[in-house]
Amino acid sequence: MSNEKTVKSALISVFSKDGLEPIVKKLNEQGVTIYSTGGTEKFIKDLGIDVVPVEDVTSYPSILGGRVKTLHPKVFGGILNRQNNASDVKELEAFEIPQIDVVIVDLYPFEKTVASGASEQDIIEKIDIGGISLIRAAAKNFADVTCVASVNDYAEFLEIISKDNGSISLEDRKRFATKAFNVSSHYDTAIFNYFNKNEDEVVLKISETNGKVLRYGENPHQRGFFFGNFDEMFTKLNGKELSYNNLLDVDAAVNLINEFKNDAPTFAILKHNNSCGFAQRETIHQAYVDALAGDPVSAFGGILIANTEIDTATAQEISSLFCEVIIAPSYTDEALEILKGKKNRIILVLNDVELPQTNVRTCLNGILVQDRNNVTDTIEGLTYVTNTKPSQSELEDLIFASKICKHTKSNTIVLVKNKQLFASGTGQTSRVDALEQAIHKAKSFEFDLNGAVMASDAFFPFPDCVEIAKNAGITSVIQPGGSIKDQLSIDYCNENNVSMVFTGTRHFKH
Repeated sequence: MSNEKTVKSALISVFSKDGLEPIVKKLNEQGVTIYSTGGTEKFIKDLGIDVVPVEDVTSYPSILGGRVKTLHPKVFGGILNRQNNASDVKELEAFEIPQIDVVIVDLYPFEKTVASGASEQDIIEKIDIGGISLIRAAAKNFADVTCVASVNDYAEFLEIISKDNGSISLEDRKRFATKAFNVSSHYDTAIFNYFNKNEDEVVLKISETNGKVLRYGENPHQRGFFFGNFDEMFTKLNGKELSYNNLLDVDAAVNLINEFKNDAPTFAILKHNNSCGFAQRETIHQAYVDALAGDPVSAFGGILIANTEIDTATAQEISSLFCEVIIAPSYTDEALEILKGKKNRIILVLNDVELPQTNVRTCLNGILVQDRNNVTDTIEGLTYVTNTKPSQSELEDLIFASKICKHTKSNTIVLVKNKQLFASGTGQTSRVDALEQAIHKAKSFEFDLNGAVMASDAFFPFPDCVEIAKNAGITSVIQPGGSIKDQLSIDYCNENNVSMVFTGTRHFKH
C-alpha cells in the first residue's frame, strides 16, 4: 500500500461546526470533492462552496426524521473499499460508488444531553447511529482513509492537509484511527452506563478521556497520571501543578470536609490522607488556630481545607506555615493576596460538585469496586448501651469524632474534646496500639484528656481499650458494636461510670 494518500474526496457530517469553516475552505481550495448531509451540507453551501448531497450518491432521501442518512452501501462502500484490491476497485466501478478519502464526523453530544437532565426521549435521540458507523468504517480502513472523529481534532487535521497540498501519511492516518476508536469506545461506554440499571448483572465499564501526565507517581521513579475533570471540581488560583500525592491528599480532604459542609466554621489539616488537625469554632480563624494546635509538627507540608470562606485574619495565620495546598469554597480578596505570597502554594476554590458513588481500585490482576461510604453517624441513630449516658456536649463531640474517624486509616482511634481533634492513632495493626499512639500524641502536645471522648472505626473485641481510655481521663466512647464480647466492654464502662454508644455501622478505611 502507498504510504502517502492525497485527499481527493471527503465526507463531512458533523454536529459541531466550530472550527469546520477553514477545513472546508482548504479542501475546496485543493479541489477536493465534498459530500455532506443535513445541517452540515447547509453550512457548507452557506460558505459558497460546492457540496454533493449524500442523497445524490445513494438516490435515497434522508428518512425517518433524519435517523437514516448515510447508512447505505454506496457510502460505506466508498469508505471500506481497499484501493490496492482489484476486486474492490472493480466493484466500485460496477456500482458507481465514489471513493471517499476522508471522513469528518462529530457525534451527537450524548453525555452533555444526559448531564443536562434532559428527558429520556431527548437522550435516546442523541445516540448517534450513522456517525458512529462512519467512524468505525473509516478508522478500520485507515490504510486508505483518514478519519477525523471529533471537533477536537479539526485543527490538527487542517495543519496536516495544509502542509503538503492534501497529502496524508500512513502514520498520520493510523494515529487518527486510534483517536477515532477512542472516541467510539468512550461513546459506547457512556451509553451503556446510562442504560445499565440492572444490579443483578455485575459489569464495570470505565472510560476516561481527560488524561493528564503528572510529574511522577507516589515516588519519582514511578510514572503518574490523573484521569478526570479537575477543573470541574476546583478553580485553581495559584501555585504549581499538583502531584500524584497532592491529589490523593486533596481527595481525602474533600471527602472529610464534606461531612461538615453546612456546619459551623470548620478547618482541617491533613497529612498522608489522615487528619492531623481539626477543629470547629465560631470563626474560621479560631478553627484554624485550634486545628493547627492539634499537631503543629505534622502540619508542616500538609493540606489545609475549610468549609467556609477564608478571611484576612486566617490567611495571615496560614502565611507563616509551609503548606502544599489550601482549599476553601471562597477567599476574601485580601486573604487571597496574602496567600499568594508564596508562588508555589496551591490555592484551590472547591466547587459544589457531586462525587462518584463508587470507589474503584486495582487489586491483584483485577479491580475492586464498592459503593461509596455514604453513611454518616448521627445522634438520632445512636444506641445507648451503658447506664451512664453521655451529656449533650459529649454527644456532639462523639459525632464529631465519628466523622473524623470515618475518614482515617484503619485501625484508628480518634480523641476529641470540645470539637477539637486532640489526636488520632492511624493505620495501626492493633486497636490498642492505635489508642496508645493517640494518647501519647495528645499528651505530647499537652492536651488535657479529662472529659475527652473516643471514637473507634470498629468494635472492641475485649475491654482493654475502654480501660486504657478511662485511665487516660476519657469519659465517653462511640463505636459500631457487633462483637460477640460487646458485653465485656459494656460491663467495664458501667463499673467505671463511662458512657458508651453504638452506631451499628463500621467504618473501616484501608
